Amino acid sequence: MRHRLRNYLIAGLLVILPLGVTVFVLLALFRFLDNLLRPIFKVMGLELPGLGLLAGILLILAAGAMASNVVGRRLVQGFDWLMMRIPFARTIYSATKQLSDSLFIQNRAAFKQAVLLEWPRPGLYTVGFVTGETRGEAQDKTKERVINVFVVSTPNPTTGFLCLVPESQLIPLEMSVEDALKLVVSAGILVPPYRRQPGDDAEPPGSVA
Repeated sequence: MRHRLRNYLIAGLLVILPLGVTVFVLLALFRFLDNLLRPIFKVMGLELPGLGLLAGILLILAAGAMASNVVGRRLVQGFDWLMMRIPFARTIYSATKQLSDSLFIQNRAAFKQAVLLEWPRPGLYTVGFVTGETRGEAQDKTKERVINVFVVSTPNPTTGFLCLVPESQLIPLEMSVEDALKLVVSAGILVPPYRRQPGDDAEPPGSVA
């Protein structure tokens, strides 16, 4: 019972902490902007409710637009470089960036399917994510269709390993990419529900990608 409660506690923290940190940061940003801008508008004789919220949303949209072009990306990279060289700020900034990357990483859109593969050696299984079919020289020099599979690290899904795996050695999973990521990031604590279908053992693995 104690072991189960501990697992529930860890699983709950994995779900609540990212949301809590995000809400805390956004509220702090909105309050800061509200306190900064309200006196300025008061001098102008204007009283705008929700000014901090509106300014925060506009700031986030502006930052996103800036980061979406070449010049903006270079500015963001320069800011990252600067923050990673400030001793105390580096620890906080790095942890926060990893958390945000884990929540909003764009690579998730590139993950087409969750699969099971024997890795890092035969007899051990891990969850991987199909990113596409292998092309070029790597495919040309193999005898069968090879699939690009990204094996993410636990608990940080922003890093991992690219595996070029013969399609016959992959076992497609029915769980969604989101559920598979939760399974990996939680170190196996958050297991998505699965209802076994009759005759599953008799069915060969389906195709992927």
